[in-house]
Amino acid sequence: MRIVFMGTPEFAVPSLEKLYEKYGIEAIFTKVDKPNTRGGKVKFTPVKEFAIKNNIDIYQPEKLRNEETVELIKGLKPDLIVVVAYGKIIPNEIIEIPKYGIINVHSSILPKYRGAAPINAAIVAGEKETGVTVMYIAEELDAGNIIKIKTTPIYEEDNFLTLHDRLKIIGGEALVQAVDEIFKGTAESIEQNHREATFVKTFKKEDCKVEWDKTSEEIYDFVRGMTPFPGVFTHINEKLLKIIEIKKNLEVNSNAQVGEVIGSVKNQGFIIKTKDSSIILTKIKPENKGLISGGDSINSKLLKIGDILK
Repeated sequence: MRIVFMGTPEFAVPSLEKLYEKYGIEAIFTKVDKPNTRGGKVKFTPVKEFAIKNNIDIYQPEKLRNEETVELIKGLKPDLIVVVAYGKIIPNEIIEIPKYGIINVHSSILPKYRGAAPINAAIVAGEKETGVTVMYIAEELDAGNIIKIKTTPIYEEDNFLTLHDRLKIIGGEALVQAVDEIFKGTAESIEQNHREATFVKTFKKEDCKVEWDKTSEEIYDFVRGMTPFPGVFTHINEKLLKIIEIKKNLEVNSNAQVGEVIGSVKNQGFIIKTKDSSIILTKIKPENKGLISGGDSINSKLLKIGDILK
């Protein structure tokens, strides 16, 4: 069977490894190389690095929706195309090429959290469970029929990175199971309930600021769901303060404003008032400075009682 793989980031690599080990890969498509923001050095995508290491043909078209790319894929004669976090919409002209269609690994339990940032979104929303969905690609974003779902709990201590790393492994396992069934002719698929669909767009900078008028639980989920990427911030005295880790706290000062520094806990950090109680800043990164623990922030007198985070 001839499989063409389309993917770009680290999330796609375990799926690629498992497919390559069991079936081999005819060719790999990945996004165009871009210079690093620091120093301008071109950095290959993780998927491209895998392709180079294993001597697999690599293609990096700027666009999929053009005759040259469509003819290129037709020439590869794929029986199946597998897409994992490629970062490009697959046009219908390509969807119709492979004998067994195109399948995709998406990091949510569809139809919830279609779109670009499903892992962040599930944690921020306070979900207790998420997973990966293997589905057939349709022209509408993440709307194809579902072949397989694998789930995992979202633990209290999870952040974006820990959940991402767990889902990428689960995704590879689910993908190989789905491909096995497709090639054996035993795969079953079900239509999504499109009325239950929710969508997540790429986060912009303004989406990453802490809103202190939320509950402690909501702020806790927001911080861990956005850490380490894309990251969250607040402002103190017109300066940026990145928040890396927080701890929920029961202390309440009813006379304080939300976002106000109402105290500190030795070796832990400053206490900040929220809508219903408070949180402790246990890891932060002040503007133009390195990461510091909450305890060190107390010693450095970075904040003081009565300061307002905005």
